[in-house]
Amino acid sequence: MTRSPARPVIAPERRRQLRQQRRQERLRQLWRISLFSAAAAGLGYGLLREGWVLRTPDQIEVVGSSQVTREQVIREAQLRLPQPLLGLKPQELAQRLSTSLPVEQVQVNRLMLPPRLRISLVEREAVAQAQRRGSRGIERGYVDRLGNWMTSRQQRGSGTARTPQVMVMGWQERLRTPLADVLAQQQQLGSPLQQVRFETNGSLWLRTAALGDVHLGPPDDRLSRRLEVLRHLSTHLPKQIKNLKIQSIDLSDPEQPELGLPGKGRISIATLQQATAGANAQRTSNRPAPNRTTAAPASTATNSVD
Repeated sequence: MTRSPARPVIAPERRRQLRQQRRQERLRQLWRISLFSAAAAGLGYGLLREGWVLRTPDQIEVVGSSQVTREQVIREAQLRLPQPLLGLKPQELAQRLSTSLPVEQVQVNRLMLPPRLRISLVEREAVAQAQRRGSRGIERGYVDRLGNWMTSRQQRGSGTARTPQVMVMGWQERLRTPLADVLAQQQQLGSPLQQVRFETNGSLWLRTAALGDVHLGPPDDRLSRRLEVLRHLSTHLPKQIKNLKIQSIDLSDPEQPELGLPGKGRISIATLQQATAGANAQRTSNRPAPNRTTAAPASTATNSVD
């Protein structure tokens, strides 16, 4: 019967040495990991700090605008070169440019390879002059097609030399949407739009070249219907009514438009049309019939002379 070889007996001293060696090896590995991590962090920080930096204006791209220059963007964004790219906050930068440049929209993107800043703009254009009441009294400016307020500085920066002919009175922030609706349809009103006026309570008035002052009432969901009736009246209002001295037209109820006449208050257009038609019919019935007598022929009217 064979015996298996006996395992060597390790002395206690030897076991202690082996444990110490393993402990030292783990410490060396931990030291290597710490050293490599510190080197990588330092290299990464140096790359972020020195590698991704805006050093020249050529690293700033401005797209979407033919009027706003790179120099304007740098000035209005208050950029100081060199500028660490990761130190910029795109949302704050976009908000700053939106308030100082004649643009509807600003989008800011940081690009890493190569490091650069891309600013995309959607230009604004003043479509009407405007007035609003501020803490210092009446303030003058402009509005764009979306009804947003534009300062005179923003309008000059847009490069538009033409001054809009439409005037917006009583501009209010909360009424931008109905204002934009009116401005979008001004070419379809049947007559050139001259003025848009908001009262303090939001009631809306228009002034057109053909009809004068028109009261549209509150800017609610019936505004589109009122504009439709206004367009119809501009082209189909009878000449007899157009020749009257109309002070205003009330379209607050678009199904019952009324005229404001001097000394007569308000009267509905339907009633006035009926009265006008009745007066015309009366004048026609009282008109004398034309004379139908005809002259006799010369041959029968003249006697022969011997």
